[in-house]
Amino acid sequence: MPITVAGGARAADVAAVMDPLHVTAVTGTCSAVGMTGLTLGGGYGPLIGRFGLSLDNLLAAQVVLADGRVVVVDDANEEELFWAVRGGGGNFGVVTAMRHRLHNVASVRTGMLVYPFSEAKVVLRRCADIAASSPEDLTVQIGCAGGPDGKPVVMILPTWCGPRAEGEAQVAPFLKLGTLLAGNLEAMSYGTFLTLFDPYLANGQPVFMETCWLPALDSVSIDIFVEAIENAASPGAIFTHELKGAASRVPAEATAFGLRRDHVLVEIVATFVDRSDKEEEQRHRQWARATRQAFSPIALPGGYPNFLTGDDSDRVAKSYGPNAGRLIAAKRRYDPDNVFRSANPLPGVNAGLP
Repeated sequence: MPITVAGGARAADVAAVMDPLHVTAVTGTCSAVGMTGLTLGGGYGPLIGRFGLSLDNLLAAQVVLADGRVVVVDDANEEELFWAVRGGGGNFGVVTAMRHRLHNVASVRTGMLVYPFSEAKVVLRRCADIAASSPEDLTVQIGCAGGPDGKPVVMILPTWCGPRAEGEAQVAPFLKLGTLLAGNLEAMSYGTFLTLFDPYLANGQPVFMETCWLPALDSVSIDIFVEAIENAASPGAIFTHELKGAASRVPAEATAFGLRRDHVLVEIVATFVDRSDKEEEQRHRQWARATRQAFSPIALPGGYPNFLTGDDSDRVAKSYGPNAGRLIAAKRRYDPDNVFRSANPLPGVNAGLP
C-alpha cells in the first residue's frame, strides 16, 4: 500500500497519518525534515538496514519541468528522470508530489541514551563493537552535543524495527556502555521516535555544516570524534548515520545515489547566535571545516550531497561516483538552462552548465 506525500510535507506530517494505521514510510531521524528534500538526496534513517534509503522507497513522483510540462516519473515513465531524481535532488524540476512505499512497522524500540563525555571513548568504542555485528533490523546513531547545561554529552540512539518480541534483548547492551546519565529504551510509535532529537535541534539559528563518509566507526575515527568535541566552538555537535543492509545491496547504477557500500555518514554541525559577530561566525566555520579535514585521511571519497555545497566541486563529483556523467547528461536533457538548483549540488552543473 503506497502513500502520496505532498511536496511540502515533513516527516512528522507523514507519521501523524501513518501511526494510527500501524504502518510507516522510510524517513530520516528528525520530525521537521521535509520528505521531498530528504528523499531526493538520499534519506538515511533508522529503517535503512531493513528497507533501504528513503529514495529506495520512492515509487513515483510528479515533477514540474522548466518548460512548464508536468510529468509523472516512475519505472515505466520518463525512466531516466526517475533515475536522476533519486539521488540528484531537485536539480531537474519541482517535485510537487511523491508516492512512497509503506511498511508494516507498528512500533520501534528505541530511546535517547545519554552518557558523560568524560567516558566518551569507552562508550563509543563499546557501541561501535556492538553495532558492527548487529542485525539489519537494528541501526545505531551516535552523537556528541551540548546537554542542558551546555556541556557536551554522548548520545546513543539504537533503534530496533524488527519483530517486537526480540526488541528488548537486541537493544539491552546499549544500556551498559558506561555510566548512564539519562534515558531508557522502550517500544514507541514511529512518530514519537521522530521527536527524540527535537530538543537538540537549533531551528532558526545560523549553522555551518560539514560532512564526510567513513568506512566504519573505529578507534581512529572515535579519537578524532572526541578530540573535535573537546576543541569545539561552542556549541558544536557531531552525529553519525549508518548505511547498511538493504541500502548496501542496491546496485550503484540503479539510482543516482553514489555510494552503495556499508559506511557511516558523519554530520558536523556548528551553530551560533549572533549573525553580526563576524569573528564568532568565522570561528565556528573554521571548527567545522577543521573537523572534517581531520577525518580526511580515513574518509571515503566525496560526501553526502544533501550536506555539501556547490563550491566543493571535487568532492561533489566524487560523491556520485560512476553516476556523475549520467547525471550531467540528464541535467542537460531536462534542464539545459540550469533553471533549477537544488540544495544538493550536481558535479560541474550548479555553477553553470559546462
